[in-house]
Amino acid sequence: MPNNYFRFKQFTVFQDRTAMKVGTDGVLLGTMASHSCPLRILDIGTGTGLVALILAQRFPSAMVDAIDIDADAALQASDNFAASPFAGRMNARCVAVGDWAPAEAYDLIVCNPPYFTESAESLLSPDKRRAIARHSLTLTFGNLALHSRRMLRPSGVAAVIVPTDVFPAMVRAMRLNGLFLTREVAVRTTPAKQPKRTVAHFALSPTAEVSRSEMFIESARHCYSPEFARLTADFYLHG
Repeated sequence: MPNNYFRFKQFTVFQDRTAMKVGTDGVLLGTMASHSCPLRILDIGTGTGLVALILAQRFPSAMVDAIDIDADAALQASDNFAASPFAGRMNARCVAVGDWAPAEAYDLIVCNPPYFTESAESLLSPDKRRAIARHSLTLTFGNLALHSRRMLRPSGVAAVIVPTDVFPAMVRAMRLNGLFLTREVAVRTTPAKQPKRTVAHFALSPTAEVSRSEMFIESARHCYSPEFARLTADFYLHG
């Protein structure tokens, strides 16, 4: 069984009440989502609150909102926020993205969205909460794009992490809703494996040239690549 908590350098993430646990995807999104100076950040589908906590640490001037449709997840994130050094700048709410009406728009919106799109009931997890978290039942790519566009400031950035095989579908959904790809990073588990995840940034205006790159996480078992070690240096406890 996974631990009930995961300790980082500046905060601890408890995960006993959430369907989806702390994982590398959240760490990648939290450490790679970028904006020059975000003052307002939104984490959609926050789960444990991991991505929001990483962003609060990275951007000490930012106010961070986090929303989740699952009441237990929202409560868990709220408790994790309250126990962190960033408590005064963080807010968690149980609400669907379509019902969230912020007083101000956001500079940075992040999401680690549901990504299994199969509709056959036999393919769904027996655990309904885990199914909601993992399948595009309540947050389709189109809905994510629509509401990200609605809540972004003109200079804002929307950042996501998705499996590489569904990345083209995410790009199409964003483009149909007026958001343009500006950066994509294909993530390999090891140099020998094909990319498994893509971290992508979208903006309201197209860029002259999309920034495209690759990285890998490990060169061998438990041996982090220099880039992944750099990304996580301020967060992971080693030794």
